Amino acid sequence: MHAGLNEFLDEQAKGLAELVENARKARVAAARRAALESAGRIKALNGRVRGLARSGVRLTSISQGAAQRLIELQEEIVTAALTDAAARLQRIADTESLRDLARGQTEVLQSARQRIVEDMSRALTILRRAARDARGVVAPAAPTKTVRRKPSTRRAARSKVATPASRAKRKVRKTKTVRRRR
Repeated sequence: MHAGLNEFLDEQAKGLAELVENARKARVAAARRAALESAGRIKALNGRVRGLARSGVRLTSISQGAAQRLIELQEEIVTAALTDAAARLQRIADTESLRDLARGQTEVLQSARQRIVEDMSRALTILRRAARDARGVVAPAAPTKTVRRKPSTRRAARSKVATPASRAKRKVRKTKTVRRRR
């Protein structure tokens, strides 16, 4: 009996040793599989990273171009303002009466107002163009996913079949809101 018990224990020990060995091999195999899958995902990211880098370069180019155009516009605005100021001073020096001076000032104010409107329009055009170009760069890089959500419990409750009691409640609510509006 003692020999039978030892054989049984030896078999159980061998069985446990095999289970441990199989579990160890399974863990190693699982770790290898996970490493291979991770490597594949990382390799797949290379294309995305390149695309993001290119779009970053394009965005930088767009913003730099917009900034350059805005600076050029600002330079034109300042030059025009200085030219107008010099012309106004020249007119003031050439006027013979106060009436001529007042007429000149109204003309200057009207032309300044028109110039400001045109300059604002040009600045907005520059900014709109930059925004459009930026959207063109960003839009393809960001895939749109439609996320389906479960309908809320309120919707589910609303979509139930109306009972005669609920219809009566709705009628009462409608008449109350109509009365309040009056």
